Amino acid sequence: MTLNFALTAIFLAAIVRGFAGFGFSLLAVTSLSLVYSLTQVVPAIFMLEIAASIHLLPSIWKDIHWRSLLPLTIGCLVATPFGVWALATLDATTMQLCMSAFVLIAVTLMAAGFALKAMPGRLLSTIVGAASGLANGAFGIGGPPVVLFYFSSPAGNIAGRASLIAFFLITDAIGLVNLARYNLVSKDTFWLAALFAPCLFTGVWLGARSFKSADQDTFRKMVLIIMALLAVIGAAKALWV
Repeated sequence: MTLNFALTAIFLAAIVRGFAGFGFSLLAVTSLSLVYSLTQVVPAIFMLEIAASIHLLPSIWKDIHWRSLLPLTIGCLVATPFGVWALATLDATTMQLCMSAFVLIAVTLMAAGFALKAMPGRLLSTIVGAASGLANGAFGIGGPPVVLFYFSSPAGNIAGRASLIAFFLITDAIGLVNLARYNLVSKDTFWLAALFAPCLFTGVWLGARSFKSADQDTFRKMVLIIMALLAVIGAAKALWV
């Protein structure tokens, strides 16, 4: 039962990742944290995220907004170790509640239609990267700050999706290295990632195939609703289980 739930969650999250370029970690970690501990889930999700990004990279290379990636990456590089420290040292209930609160705040901002008139400068971009790195190290879900950054800016959906895929490849590699420093990467991590990989690649392929023809606004609204529901369920689990 647990395995079937996990495989289904990975598959559905991968469809979202292939289509939108984001959302896999949010959906997968929030779902799997209901049946596994965060220290089990996060390293495996990093491995899957890296695999998904490499799989998609050739098709989106020309659309990446390169100028914004450097400050975002610098901020992420500085802040990720602090997030990993929190994951390795804080109790599971605290981490679950923080993760749920983080997701709900991000979903609220995205649903409210937060928008920027121009691409942010280097300082703000670095701060956004740091927020992403902190969340990525702590929860394995660094997407929301950068998703807000790109999809609320004039970059547009195509450039935003491509840039997110490239950014996640960099940040998840950084996160995995930091997790290994805290001995949070083990043989079980590789086995779990390998077990989920077929669902990942199938879902990413399906999502990417439908990207150009699907109604993006409707799909993104559905993703936000799913993320919000999973965050509420995760918080309830932490408080009452």
